[in-house]
Amino acid sequence: MTAPKNGITYADAGVDIDAGNALVDRIKPAAKRTTRSGVMAGLGGFGALFDLKDAGYTDPILVAATDGVGTKLRIAIDTGYLDGVGVDLVAMCVNDLVCQGAEPLFFLDYFATGALDTDKAARIIEGIARGCEGAGCALIGGETAEMPGMYPPGDFDLAGFSVGAMERGADLPAGVQAGDVLLGLGSDGVHSNGYSLVRRLVDLSGLSWDDDCPWADGTLGSVLLTPTRLYVRPALEAVRAGGVHALAHITGGGLTENLPRVLPDDLGVHIDLNSWQLPGVFAWMAQTGGMAEAEMLKTFNCGLGMVLCVSADRADGLADLLTGAGEQVTRIGTVSDAPGVQYSGSLL
Repeated sequence: MTAPKNGITYADAGVDIDAGNALVDRIKPAAKRTTRSGVMAGLGGFGALFDLKDAGYTDPILVAATDGVGTKLRIAIDTGYLDGVGVDLVAMCVNDLVCQGAEPLFFLDYFATGALDTDKAARIIEGIARGCEGAGCALIGGETAEMPGMYPPGDFDLAGFSVGAMERGADLPAGVQAGDVLLGLGSDGVHSNGYSLVRRLVDLSGLSWDDDCPWADGTLGSVLLTPTRLYVRPALEAVRAGGVHALAHITGGGLTENLPRVLPDDLGVHIDLNSWQLPGVFAWMAQTGGMAEAEMLKTFNCGLGMVLCVSADRADGLADLLTGAGEQVTRIGTVSDAPGVQYSGSLL
């Protein structure tokens, strides 16, 4: 009888299946906390099941979104502050869904790395679960890919996928007209766009990630990793109250590029830049890089992470509703008959 060979294993090639299984077991409690009506089967199967009728829909339209966190991940990797980037991942997807008038239902993540560090991966995915809890959607599945030779030691990448729903005929934007009021909702910092430029500006400043932040308490790295704000619950509350014609998630492209995406071709907006104060992080970046105001407005959110276009006669009531939901609300302008984005006043 031939003796069994002790040959090369998958682990010898750099893929640790046992570590992957340990990660799944660790994150199951976090995923379970996100369970909501409609979830039929989640982690562990070849696919996840969701029942739209159980979620309360009678004639639903599905809406899908996918996104990542971009080079903000570089700061998280270099500093070891990993707990917030999962929230970023969720927010970048679900904030887009709500702009269509959809309620986020479930979320899937893709985590890829060269060699799996179970503790670090768990911190990231537990952050994803916190984001899902905040948005009211279920973390229903995902993929952890261990790919030796594809990523330098310690590096990883993230992608997120979310599906939402609305009843037929409730999609947004709808009914936008001249005279509508623009309500801006305050951001929690840079969010998850423009970080290639942010990192360049930090290099120019001569500061390191562990130095004191010039505009807020904490280290520069930790402050710049403040997670993207989740607008889902208050935005949906406003939509259901009536009078909301459109929502714009202010991501890459800033106010200049994102507001036209929700307007008819023959309409534009007028924005009063004196109506809100530029937060410290953006003022610091503008000063550090000698950046023009126009460049700031088409690169960063400049303090407004979501803008609602609402009927003029409902603006006060919706502003009160959103303020009561914990949002910092500012009337920043109106919809006009002149196409494009027109600015008055100055942020800088």
